[in-house]
Amino acid sequence: MNILVINGHPDPESFCSALSKAYIKGAESRSAQIRTIDLSKLSFNLNLKYGYRKRTDLEEELVDAQDMIRWADHLVFVYPIWWGAMPAVLKGFIDRVFLPGFAFKYRENSVLWDKLLQGKSARLIVTMDTPSWYNRWIYWNAGHLVMKRNILNFCGIKPVKVTEITPVKPSTPEKRRKWLEMVQRIGEKLA
Repeated sequence: MNILVINGHPDPESFCSALSKAYIKGAESRSAQIRTIDLSKLSFNLNLKYGYRKRTDLEEELVDAQDMIRWADHLVFVYPIWWGAMPAVLKGFIDRVFLPGFAFKYRENSVLWDKLLQGKSARLIVTMDTPSWYNRWIYWNAGHLVMKRNILNFCGIKPVKVTEITPVKPSTPEKRRKWLEMVQRIGEKLA
């Protein structure tokens, strides 16, 4: 299986970085082919300045990202939920990379669209400080739904599974070690 792991945390020393490495370690033990994108190391304009009205040329790193997404059978996004959603760097990456003609295609004179990334699956490994029950019952999993339904499913990526790591801020080193082991096991299952 070809797996692309995308670390969507802007801090290269974040717990998300450790979680990404744990997933990769697990997947490599099953001889998966792994490629990675660490958004903390890319330099690109986060803004889709003209929307879809006028083309904004992609930086070379984003062209490479599209190639890696095409190559992948399975996408793994590792990122925190801040203010109920993904960090700006991940949202900017999606805005700039998941473009019409690459991820989806509008049909002429129709409200329907073609999903150009069908046949791929995804895993979201999401850190939060909000307790899981609160995110579900008070926030209605809004951040997860945007990523899963409004972005990935919109482009044809299914199924999309979500793994929550929460609450991170008050967690002990022992708890973090257990989370890393859990994420490594998820990687071993190639899920």
